[in-house]
Amino acid sequence: MDDSQSAQTLHGAQPLLSRLVHYAGLLIGLAGLFVALVAFGNLRPDLAILAYGFVVGFVAFLPLPVREVMRIVEAPAPVLEAPDNTDTVMAAFAEALGEACLVLDQRGAVAYRNRAALRQYPNVQPGKVLTLVMRNPDLVSAVDATLRTGMPHSFELHETLPSETWDRVTVAPIRQPDSDWLSEGGRHLLVTFQSLTELKRVDAMRTDFIANASHELRTPLASLLGFIDTLLGPAARDAVAREKFLGIMRGQADRMSRLIDDLLSLSRIEMYQHVRPTGSVDLAALLREVREGLQTQAKAAELDVVLSLPEGAVMVTGDRNQLYEVFENLIDNAIKYGADGKTVDVSLVHIERGGFKHLVSVIDHGPGVEPEHVPRMTERFYRIDAETSRKKKGTGLGLAIVKHIVQRHRGNISIKSRPGEGLRVDVMLP
Repeated sequence: MDDSQSAQTLHGAQPLLSRLVHYAGLLIGLAGLFVALVAFGNLRPDLAILAYGFVVGFVAFLPLPVREVMRIVEAPAPVLEAPDNTDTVMAAFAEALGEACLVLDQRGAVAYRNRAALRQYPNVQPGKVLTLVMRNPDLVSAVDATLRTGMPHSFELHETLPSETWDRVTVAPIRQPDSDWLSEGGRHLLVTFQSLTELKRVDAMRTDFIANASHELRTPLASLLGFIDTLLGPAARDAVAREKFLGIMRGQADRMSRLIDDLLSLSRIEMYQHVRPTGSVDLAALLREVREGLQTQAKAAELDVVLSLPEGAVMVTGDRNQLYEVFENLIDNAIKYGADGKTVDVSLVHIERGGFKHLVSVIDHGPGVEPEHVPRMTERFYRIDAETSRKKKGTGLGLAIVKHIVQRHRGNISIKSRPGEGLRVDVMLP
């Protein structure tokens, strides 16, 4: 008997063994009963052995509960290694692919899965029919069509659980050149999964960005056009109205100018996102300079910017202009939205945490924000209160710019806030 016949015999014996295991409690209890009857002289030993053997045989053919039957039916047959090196070569080829890859046999069962497939689809186990584990209609059609025709098929697989993902799935035959696919023995299929998730997310982000930028520019532009038409028409000779409208127009033009400047700044940062800065910056001196530059805003808001810095220079590797923009943005936001607290606290301390060495904290004591807003505050154009933000001349891009600059410097930014407790922004740099 060869290895495959032995495996089939072993697999076929599973129901018999499962029945005996399932009713083991009953068999043990009856064995104890027969032993007691023999001990008290109520039954001869040979008759007890014969009767117990009859009971075991009877139990072996009792029906199992449906749950136990399904477990046995769904259990995969043992996967045996081929005596030649065909499977070894196929496994080496699958592991060489950087993407998730499965090798199917002519029944559509998984013969091999590489490490990437194990991480991505842990439920797809060798020996199981792929289309019974991944019940996707497009996948079923592609596998069936390729097995039937020997021609490759591909489609886009979109899954929403446990998280939303997209993959380009290709089902291709593994065949010898100029061979008849239908007459081949031991036909195999190669199923590859090329991730499209990141591309889809970037595309969605780009679409949202264009829509938001267009909206942000359209609003002040519409106001300008409206006031220009008014000045050319009904208010052409009204000096008071002209002065009022020109002031509003100047404010709208300034708003568009700030928005364009922020868009260009964000574009430049993203262009060099992968390039780590190489300059040297004194972080303590930089924070003092930022504070001096914002004194006018702080006095207008009737609050003080309080610095807590170590003695001497604190040197970090970075782009000075970009780091200045980071802390100018954070302290300016704290002045605008935390004026109720009368102070903005800025501190710089040395840390040893996850590869980071410097922690800059900007804390205001204003009204704070609801916890559900905090994770989204660094998104482009995300505003907690759009009207308040526009009145304070915000573009909705400030924290997005901060996040990208910090990421370029291989740092990390975290925001913490609760209503009535102000807002704290921590920037960690290596």
